[in-house]
Amino acid sequence: MSAADSPPPDHPEHLAPQTAAIVTGWRARWHPRIGIDRVLASGPAIVQIVVAATASFSFAHYVLGHAAPLLAATVTVSSLGLVRDARPRRVLETVIGMVVGILVAELIVLVAGIGWWQLGLTLAASLVVARFLSPQPAFAIAAAVQSAIVMVIPVSVPFVRMIDGIVGGVAALLVTALLPRSPLRTVTREGTQLLAAFDSAITTLVQALRRGDPARAERGLAKARGLQSLVDQWRAGVESGSEIARISPFLRRQRPEFQRQERVRLHLDLATRNLRVIGRRVVYLCDDRHPRPIAADLLGELAAGARLISDALGDISYEPAAREAIRAVAGRLDPSVLAGRSSAVDQTLIGALRPLAVDLMTAAGMPADEARAAIPRV
Repeated sequence: MSAADSPPPDHPEHLAPQTAAIVTGWRARWHPRIGIDRVLASGPAIVQIVVAATASFSFAHYVLGHAAPLLAATVTVSSLGLVRDARPRRVLETVIGMVVGILVAELIVLVAGIGWWQLGLTLAASLVVARFLSPQPAFAIAAAVQSAIVMVIPVSVPFVRMIDGIVGGVAALLVTALLPRSPLRTVTREGTQLLAAFDSAITTLVQALRRGDPARAERGLAKARGLQSLVDQWRAGVESGSEIARISPFLRRQRPEFQRQERVRLHLDLATRNLRVIGRRVVYLCDDRHPRPIAADLLGELAAGARLISDALGDISYEPAAREAIRAVAGRLDPSVLAGRSSAVDQTLIGALRPLAVDLMTAAGMPADEARAAIPRV
């Protein structure tokens, strides 16, 4: 194709994003960088588990005089785990499940001894009791695993393994409070990731409105629909961090920050739901392939305010700027003025931006009544 025959610069061929090769197969699964990132992310949990398991084993062995306190270590390791959600309540529930399994096994050993049929009876009894006590499947599995260990590791003194399990559980709870996994930094990173994905979804929808591009509109809607998993991940992190900060003397001063992040998360959850509504309307509007610059500009300005909220996660001093930036857009969101001569669908799109602006203002710390008052009456 000659230069004269080439499409103009604003042709969709030039506007389409460039593609890049994506590594797949075993190289994607076993790339060293992925493994290194995984180890670094689990570093605090690994340190926590090693310290707690070593301390519980040493206490049971050297202080209590137990010859092989295996359960002190296994209860600690299993109750803490490598998952991010190491909140005290979850750890305590896991500990209780394992202690229940140990107790059931100790009683059966005391009455019936050790053997293959006793093992089957112990597993059945542990699972039944655990399922009766808790709806969580992990609770029952933890009880069954520890009861099996009791059956295959005999001791001469009854209930010694019960004591070891309690020692391991206490060690897990203590290390949760005294050696926390620095959740605030992780929680802040998760909030930033959500807002980055939120910004990407809005940016794609803005491009679709500017160009009347149905394909970009569909892509923006797909991005908006994919935000919920990030919202849920952030919620779990905030809840876990708040509970740990409640009992940890080292993280107690961070409790107000966790409360602030919960407020931001709550209103951003609502904002992502409204963005999905907006995305569906943008898809419908772009079917006629007509650009809508006014709606694009307004949505783009709201995105700029959301980026300031992202900055405010790490530095609260950005919150006033975020509130004012979003308020400046919110004050102009009058569908009858902005889309007075357009179709009812165009007016509906402008109207859908109003609750999004309210959610973003409240996420930035504005009282709900004041945020609603910033929107023009219609």
